[in-house]
Amino acid sequence: MVRILLLVLDGVADDPKRGATSLELASIPGLDELARMSVAGGFYPIAPGIAPESDAAVLSLLGYDPEKYVVGRGLLEALGAGISIKEGYEVAFRANFATVDTSTRKLIDRRVGRSLSTEEARELAKALDGMELSGGGYARVVATVGHRAVVVIGSKARKLSADVSNIDPAYERRGRISVAVRSFEPYVPRCRPLVDSDEARETCRLIDEFVERSMEILDKHPVNLERASRGLLKANVLLLRDAEDHYPSIPPISQLYNGLRFGAVAEMPVEKGIARLVGMEVAEVPPPTPNKASDYAQRLEKTLELLEKVDVVYVHLKGPDEPGHDGDKKRKVESIELIDKYFVQPLLKKVDLEKIAIIVTADHATPPEVRSHTGDPVPLLLAYAKLKPDGLTRFTEKECFEKGSLGIMEKGSVVLKRIVELLKRSS
Repeated sequence: MVRILLLVLDGVADDPKRGATSLELASIPGLDELARMSVAGGFYPIAPGIAPESDAAVLSLLGYDPEKYVVGRGLLEALGAGISIKEGYEVAFRANFATVDTSTRKLIDRRVGRSLSTEEARELAKALDGMELSGGGYARVVATVGHRAVVVIGSKARKLSADVSNIDPAYERRGRISVAVRSFEPYVPRCRPLVDSDEARETCRLIDEFVERSMEILDKHPVNLERASRGLLKANVLLLRDAEDHYPSIPPISQLYNGLRFGAVAEMPVEKGIARLVGMEVAEVPPPTPNKASDYAQRLEKTLELLEKVDVVYVHLKGPDEPGHDGDKKRKVESIELIDKYFVQPLLKKVDLEKIAIIVTADHATPPEVRSHTGDPVPLLLAYAKLKPDGLTRFTEKECFEKGSLGIMEKGSVVLKRIVELLKRSS
């Protein structure tokens, strides 16, 4: 069968009903060239109206029904950072360094203004890593990229539970996944047990103790004192969310696709964690930097190497999501243009669409007007020489939704399976 490149542009989609979208405003000759050679459509990442976190959306896009396979993001982030957990006695969390008024717990910025460097975060994490908590508890803290971190809350004496609320008011816990909320009280909340169990209550007790002590340590840390002297926000609290306490029973991705071999090029821990969890070969690339020409050249090189070794290569590029969260449409447009210039255009010069099919899509929409993930559908392109194009002129939401022969699919978990079947019939 033809090899497949699945290119996921994180949060690239907007809602056309809110005005011109970022894709419509962007100058993207490479993606537009692909669109003219493609069949197209769209899909809801989870289901209509559900605003997913990236982890649930990516698992769904890869073919894992979110009603059947649910994994707390904390574990995925841990796996992406190379961290394992002791089932039953440790709970893993995705964490953000954030800025808080320590006297009132009022949140000033959930991401430290995106100004925290990875190096600064690592120094702050070192000050918290190995913290001993009362009653035999402890915390492990590892910084990953920028303001992001993994926190593992553990106990030497008592069992713990992931059935606890988020210590991040922007995300509401629903089972093992979280959903972005449109509005929230900007205060660091206390942990709430989500089930009536001693394990959940003990976990909340340890979390609350960790949060209080970490605020005290971080607020006076030399890194934060130096930042404050330069007029920068302090990274003086960690917001914990998406707890997980065990490894799920989940089939390898090759099993879902009748033995096809998968590889991944991913920039962030959560996508790396997903790839490792489902048995992909992960090509390591350094974290994103301001030098996108170099970043995307490295990612393209790894992509082409994997295409020589496996059947399907999943590439996840973070670019458009962050400016979407920041409400910065101009920067979101620019981020799309950089991907087009330094990844898509060089890619088209190096691949043969007789031998490789290219899928371009998003894991979810992150409209700058909303500053969060939404439940809107996302556009989808499939370029392969043996398929008759749908007559698109550009890669935009409207073009894909209105002209695409693939239609708008109600669930992300059916998308890749349908495309694989279509390519098998066409090869």
